[in-house]
Amino acid sequence: MTDPSTAATGAAVTTTASDSVTAAEHVETAGTTKPRSLASDAWHDLRRRPLFIISGALILFIVVMAAVPFLFTSVDPNFADLGRSRNGPSAEAWFGYDLQGRDIFARTIYGTRASLIVGICATVLTVLIGGTLGLLAGFYGGWIDGLMSRIADVFFGLPFVLGAIVILSSFRATGSTSVTEIMFLVIVSISLLSWPVCMRIMRSAAITAKQQDYVKAARALGANSSRIILRHMLPNAVAPVLVYATIALGAFIGAEASLSFLGLGLRDPVVSWGVMISGSRDYIRVAPHLLLFPAAFLTATVLAFVMLGDAVREALDPKMR
Repeated sequence: MTDPSTAATGAAVTTTASDSVTAAEHVETAGTTKPRSLASDAWHDLRRRPLFIISGALILFIVVMAAVPFLFTSVDPNFADLGRSRNGPSAEAWFGYDLQGRDIFARTIYGTRASLIVGICATVLTVLIGGTLGLLAGFYGGWIDGLMSRIADVFFGLPFVLGAIVILSSFRATGSTSVTEIMFLVIVSISLLSWPVCMRIMRSAAITAKQQDYVKAARALGANSSRIILRHMLPNAVAPVLVYATIALGAFIGAEASLSFLGLGLRDPVVSWGVMISGSRDYIRVAPHLLLFPAAFLTATVLAFVMLGDAVREALDPKMR
């Protein structure tokens, strides 16, 4: 006959052993689970932010308009009928007609493409110039850092509008009148006047990354400079530049509209929001719809990219979570 105290002791030992095995399994599972990277952690945080969802949906809609504008309208944006000049919105033309009798709704939809192309290309070129120089300045330091910083200071001292006027007026005086050349000049002028901001952001991030243990370990193991920069510093210094690029894209779209309004940027026959706004400046009082609709699309686009940049910044910055 089994002693009750002995049976209770055996059951307790069995329970303790099973609990130990379960705990060990949990520890083993936790030890083998791969930690999430900064990108995956940021993406997980972004998906829970209403600001990111709203701005992302709006940007997706804008990109679709730029890629396939014929899904939204079948009207030729350049078809003109002077008999409809400055007619207001109606069931036939939701946004009305411009000075030459062209459908403003169709031109607004098709104008998304040129404005977005200028913004994206200017952003990419700005990040390439500023990011590369900032990464090199932060890594090497010394006279290289000093030289690049002084060059950036020179460009910082140039007012954006004045610098754009000088660049665009000088090159246009040589007879550059084709659509491609004008668009290229606008992109280059925006990038040349904007890269110092990106350079300083990347330089600060590179200096911080350079002082980390993994960079010192890579240097101690004999890794060359290019490997340290590309494999260790760049992935850990690119986050603030991504935030800047997101916000700058919207700002560059607005800059293209400003230059076109001043008569320095894109112009007919290019269809862009800036060109449409420029053509409406003499008729704002008598025909406000010429300005209202392209300006509304421009404002919504710039706001969407700014909101997206704020959401990305909050997701990448641990202090703001």
